Parts: sequence; C-alpha cells; structure tokens
Amino acid sequence: MALRFDLGDITIHRIIEQETTFLPALELLPGLTPEVLDENRAWMRAIGALDAQDVLMLCFQSYVVRTPHHTILVDSCIGNDKPRPRPTWNMKSDDTYMRALAAAGLGVEDIDVVMCTHLHVDHVGWNTRLLDGRWVPTFPNARYVFGKTEFDHWTAQNATTPVAPFADSVLPVVEADRADIVADDHEIGDHVRLMLTPGHTPGHVAVVFGRGRDDAVVSGDLMHSPIQTRYPEMSVKFDVDQALSAATRRNFLERYCDTETLCCTAHFPSPSVGKIRRRGSGFSCDAVAANP
Repeated sequence: MALRFDLGDITIHRIIEQETTFLPALELLPGLTPEVLDENRAWMRAIGALDAQDVLMLCFQSYVVRTPHHTILVDSCIGNDKPRPRPTWNMKSDDTYMRALAAAGLGVEDIDVVMCTHLHVDHVGWNTRLLDGRWVPTFPNARYVFGKTEFDHWTAQNATTPVAPFADSVLPVVEADRADIVADDHEIGDHVRLMLTPGHTPGHVAVVFGRGRDDAVVSGDLMHSPIQTRYPEMSVKFDVDQALSAATRRNFLERYCDTETLCCTAHFPSPSVGKIRRRGSGFSCDAVAANP
C-alpha cells in the first residue's frame, strides 16, 4: 500500500498502527437510524468503512509531514505498554508503529515537532515510551505542541478524576520540559498552523499545512467515518458537545468543499486521504491515490 503524498514543497506520510473493526455503526453514531444505514450500507461496505455485521472499520494512524523546515508528527496513536480498557489497545507490545516509521525512512530522532489534534487516548499514546519503569518522551529531539484550551480542559479533568492517557502520555512530556502550550491559532514557520475545531473536545484543533494556502489539513476527530461527510449532523457518542461538533464539521466541509486541499482524516479506512466534494445536501471525501 502506498502511503506517501507529495504536495509541492511538503510530503505527507501515513504511519498506520491499526486498521480494524471498532464499534457498531448504530452505537457509535446515535443519530444514525436503521433506515439511513440501510440506504448507505452498500457504498460504505464497498469502500471498506463497514463490515458484514455493520461494525465500522477505523484506521488508527499518525501523519508525518515534512516541510522545508520541519518534520512534524500529528497524533501519536495508541502506544505500547499502557493499561487501556479496549482489549486491542491494552498493554500492547508490538513493533507495528516503529516499523511503519522506519518504512517511511524515519526514526524517532528525526521528528522535530509532535502535534496533537486533541488529547484522547488514541491520539497521544506514542508521545511517551516505557524506559526503566518510567514514561519518557518517545521522540527525543521533538517539541510537543499542545493547544492551551485542550490542555487546560484535561488538566482540570485529571485534577478531579485521574485520566490515564493524560497521566502517562502527556504529563511526562511536560515534566521533561519538552512541551509547548500554545494558542489555538498557533503557527510554526510559514507552513504549519492550528485551526480550532471544537466539539469532539473543547480544544480540538485541525492542523493545516502549506505556505500561503491550505495544501493539506489533518482533521483529527472532527469526523470518524465517511458517512459523517454525507450527513454532517451525525456526531459520534464520544463528542463532548454533539451539536457544536456537527456545526464545526459542516463549517469545515464547506470551507474545503471543491478545493484542492488534501483532507487527511484520522480514522477513515485506507487510503484515508481525499478531497472534499459536494454531494446533495452533504459532502463526500473522494479518495486520492498516494504516490507509488
């Protein structure tokens, strides 16, 4: 499978950790009715987004974006050696992620910046690794960039009820003095900028790449499944504010509809990357082939 996209002076690599079944469509998407699922089952299965039991197929991946100035990793997936309630994530010890990095010609020391669209468990896991019984930053030369709204939200949550992913995958980075807590419109050089896209979490951001234009955008958990492009009002059950998530999603899709911006989704099935096009009262994310 080709996993590289070349766009002018930037190169994007997909780093896949897992691509697998997740939850039944009717469970993950409370606004999805059996009737609407019936109408969309055929094309969802045809693109690999839905299995024979109507369980959604999701990809869990990072994007590594090379600009003329930086090598930036967005969303660090699940990670190893961490206690998690989901069986396929719990205390993992495989080398899939590191092999995927190596296949892209990268080692952990090559990453200059780690950015997180938000601080959920499957977007921060490889921020840290276990070394001699303690959590240390996985990418030793990187600065880790966290949006302030998101960081403050989870800091407050963790102070009330311990949040394991925050404790083992975010705070050790802060304690190692590798973290930058930044404004929600933060820019890095002339090729990278954050765009606040709240709803899934209070401080969720998309990451936009390109000099003077939006060549590509990593959308994070703004949407989990392609059916949400057809029906932007459908929010997932994990969205902290489902109405805000729906409004943010439609605004995002309108912004990039019928443009050449490459939308790099967090969880859509492979190839995961496409261009937003209008389809009736909704949209589609039309897949774009990677470079061979």
